[in-house]
Amino acid sequence: MLSGPDCTQDTLHTFFDFLGPERTAALEGTCCHMWQPYVDVIKARAGQAVLVFDKFHIVSHLMKAVDQVRRDEIREKGPAQKVLMHKTRFIWLKNPWNLTEWQHCRLGELQRLNLKINRAYLLKETFAHFWDYRRARWAKRYLTHWFWWATHSRVPPLRDFAWMLRRHERDILNYFHMPIDNGTVEGLNNKAKLIIHRAYGFRTAGNYIRNLYHCMADLPLPQTVHTFV
Repeated sequence: MLSGPDCTQDTLHTFFDFLGPERTAALEGTCCHMWQPYVDVIKARAGQAVLVFDKFHIVSHLMKAVDQVRRDEIREKGPAQKVLMHKTRFIWLKNPWNLTEWQHCRLGELQRLNLKINRAYLLKETFAHFWDYRRARWAKRYLTHWFWWATHSRVPPLRDFAWMLRRHERDILNYFHMPIDNGTVEGLNNKAKLIIHRAYGFRTAGNYIRNLYHCMADLPLPQTVHTFV
């Protein structure tokens, strides 16, 4: 694991410098989120590798769009809508099979109303089928249909999300040629967040990086370290 103090192009260039020309040339695929500076570096340094946009980051963008619809609708309709939508945020964001019995009942009640958030929820659920395809051409056909539904839904955050997919469609569809994602990296990120939380922060990036190496590699503590019994 190679760490850097910031999420910048220079940090990614440092990674490729560390990897070296031979190992970089051997890369068959790379996976990242849709941040253009990173994309530019990857295409410049490892242009032969298939670039795949991480599906977990794509879904994260979708979840933010759905929640934005909920918040916009509350703001537009006022206090009564705020009361109606009280404690419903995760009902719209969770997978249906993860809902509690109460959340299932509450969702059923809300779906009888003509709410924009329900349209956003249905679009979220139908988008999940996109990942079920095994061939890129069939996934592309489904994405084209979903794009039409989203852009004609009269729900601006979902429309904007759909246009983002359209702009990055080629690299999103690369997933069906090389089904890789950043799931393992996200797991490491969660451990890194736990380390900084446990330490109540670090004064310098260097100390943080050293702690990442030490904790994630499960290195033994020096004999001089005091322990409490």
